[in-house]
Amino acid sequence: MRFLLHNDAGSNELVISGEDYKYLIKVRRHKSGDLIAFRSRSQLREEYRYRLERTDGRNGYFTLQSHRNVPCENETKIHLGWCLIDPKTVEKTLPMLTELGVHKITFIHCRRSQQNFRLDFERFERIMESSIMQCGRTSLIELAESPALGTFLDENPDSVILDFCDDVLQHGEKMETVVIGCEGGFDASERKLFSAHRVRSLKSPMILRSETAAVAVISMSL
Repeated sequence: MRFLLHNDAGSNELVISGEDYKYLIKVRRHKSGDLIAFRSRSQLREEYRYRLERTDGRNGYFTLQSHRNVPCENETKIHLGWCLIDPKTVEKTLPMLTELGVHKITFIHCRRSQQNFRLDFERFERIMESSIMQCGRTSLIELAESPALGTFLDENPDSVILDFCDDVLQHGEKMETVVIGCEGGFDASERKLFSAHRVRSLKSPMILRSETAAVAVISMSL
């Protein structure tokens, strides 16, 4: 754990309880005198180090020792246009995309996306918060939705589209926005939209799941 989120981080004294207490004291086994980093959700770049003064079996009592501005971000900011897949799969993949430094994800309702899927952005944010506490990142992925692939491409004309073709994506190839299809890929009407865009494939003979392709493409941008 790189830091713990607490809404009161920055105050001279902190009191933790509940799950945070169990994690720090029971799981991490911190003791009086230990220094622990905290950050607040509203100012993630500000790190506050607190000393654990004492515990009473239910609460931990901390006093502020130091404060510094310590951002932790990737230099490359990638916008992922992700054609909608099962939100449960998104939840499993979000920690990896958070660690890889994805700046923004726009979920696109494409032709082959199941229409009954509903996105719970609040739940996604809780998952990302758990991830940043472990990896040290100081921002959450920005989340958005787009009603159709055509709409997304109109708004992001420099998009690179991952599809089956002869042009292989090169490691380190510059791209600010990349589009990944859903399970089943793009349909013929959507592929007609690709003529004004860069279309790339991965150098692999295997058919990748949507989430695997997303992680692979973002990894190649680092």
